Amino acid sequence: MINTTDFHPMIVHFPIALILTGFLADVVSLFFRSEKCLSKTGFYLMVLGALAAIAAWTTGQVFTNEPSQGEILSIFEKHETGAIITMILMIIGAGLRIYLVRSKKEDSNLKWVVFGIFLLAVGTVSFTGLMGGTMVYKYMMSI
Repeated sequence: MINTTDFHPMIVHFPIALILTGFLADVVSLFFRSEKCLSKTGFYLMVLGALAAIAAWTTGQVFTNEPSQGEILSIFEKHETGAIITMILMIIGAGLRIYLVRSKKEDSNLKWVVFGIFLLAVGTVSFTGLMGGTMVYKYMMSI
C-alpha cells in the first residue's frame, strides 16, 4: 500500500525534468528555426511542466510535514518559497504561451517575455530541487 507521504517525492521529479527539458528544446529551436517540432516540444513540455509544478506544490502542502525548529526550518522555507515562485512563473508563462499559440502570434515580441519567464522558472525549479535534496540528504528529513 502506498503511504500518502510518498506522493510528494514521487511527483517532484516531473516538474524538474519537464521544465529543464522544455527549456532546452526552446533553446535548441532558436538555432534550428526550420525544425518546428522543437518549438512545439518546448510548448507542450512547458504546459506539462506547469501542471506538474502545481501537482508538486499541492502534494508538498497536503502530504508533507513542516519541520518545527533548527537550521532545516530555514531550508524548508526557501524550498517552499522556491516552489511557489516556480509554480506561479510556470502558470503565467504557460498561459501566455497558450495565448500566443492559439492566437497565432508566436513570432511576436511577447515570445521573448515567455522565454524569459521560462528561464527564470529553470532557475527557481533548480534552486527548489537543491533545497529539497539538501533537506533529504543532509538533514535526513523524511518527507
